[in-house]
Amino acid sequence: MNNIYEALINKQAKLSVIGLGYVGLPIALEFSKHINVVGFDVKPERVAMMNNHIDPSNELDKSAFDGCNITFTSNADDLKQCNFFIVAVPTPIDEHKLPDLTPVIKASESVGKALKKGDYVVYESTVYPGCTEEDCVPILEKMSGLKFMQDFKVGFSPERINPGDKAHSLTQIKKITSGCDPEAAENIAKVYEIIIKAGVHRASAIKVAEAAKIIENTQRDINIALMNELSIIFDIMGINTYEVLEAAGTKWNFLKFSPGLVGGHCIGVDPYYLLHKAKQLGYHASMINSGRALNDSMGTRIADKVVKMIINAGKEITKSRVLIMGMTFKENVTDIRNSRIIDIINELKYFRVNCDVVDAYADHDEVMKEYGVDMSKEPTGKYDAIIVAVNHKPYMELTEDYFKGISAENGILVDVKGVMRGKIKDLTYWSL
Repeated sequence: MNNIYEALINKQAKLSVIGLGYVGLPIALEFSKHINVVGFDVKPERVAMMNNHIDPSNELDKSAFDGCNITFTSNADDLKQCNFFIVAVPTPIDEHKLPDLTPVIKASESVGKALKKGDYVVYESTVYPGCTEEDCVPILEKMSGLKFMQDFKVGFSPERINPGDKAHSLTQIKKITSGCDPEAAENIAKVYEIIIKAGVHRASAIKVAEAAKIIENTQRDINIALMNELSIIFDIMGINTYEVLEAAGTKWNFLKFSPGLVGGHCIGVDPYYLLHKAKQLGYHASMINSGRALNDSMGTRIADKVVKMIINAGKEITKSRVLIMGMTFKENVTDIRNSRIIDIINELKYFRVNCDVVDAYADHDEVMKEYGVDMSKEPTGKYDAIIVAVNHKPYMELTEDYFKGISAENGILVDVKGVMRGKIKDLTYWSL
């Protein structure tokens, strides 16, 4: 199919999105306002929810499904009617912090079985440079019996969706696109221009697009690691990190990053893909490794600080009670994947501290299944320390009187992100 763009626009061809999570579903819905779309997900229960105009990721409301020409399915055979495939499955890491390509491999197998001459496959899943052509294309060839470049074309267009961010929506974020040859690159760019109002950046090669995505999050990871290291130094000095950053931020070119827990399925994961590839090439990426190690240690550091503060207050640590407010990986989302709050919980449990955990958005059963944590519906009794770990909007509206009401004598308030600085007068206060 020489002009896949024209075929899609004229509805002579269909586009499919494989993986309907927080990335795939918005893409599928946006395209389905203009062309015919098949949305595929391996979980039938998720497909059932979407057929009822419910986003399983809780990012989109029912109105997002209005006016969409889309078929949701968990039957891979339905992909055979499509000619343009977008793979938007997760790319997690395993327990050894190595890339787990299982979802991408399985998606490639499903697409390969549906692939026909003239079809296009575009990957959006974050991977290391070279993965699309070296790992995915051979699977597509094997499953389809077709020849890459000769029979089908491939591209890479990294996702840039930020969960919980309503200002930077899919259509308003500039999109990087790439293709296996000039013709494919132009066709893929034109297809994305159907929905991307901010325009597209045509990368010169698939590896360039893959690398661009992975360094976006690696750069943020390293900058946050610097802030976390500074917070450790300034804490020893007895000065507030956020006051230092506020002062330094008055310079026009100072980069405004802040310390904190780095979790989720992007910043806390993607650098490991680059580290893996660098190691394969015989290079030890010392700065990226150091940043990852530092950021992964912050949950434990916060818990250790809380334990010391409780002991300094003259209390017996094994009889103390701590309330942790927030379990999701970031504020105002329901997503608990790779939440570093669990590091705080595990370290406190090591010291036999009694922990209660609450969250304004996280699902109790999901948290229990993922982390074995039995969340409480609401705080009960008095706590020796309260850790505001995630800045959910309802928590930001709470006053010091509220915290005093659930605090024991000599109560401690730990404000991880420092947003309550200057507002807490009576409780012992600490932030990163």
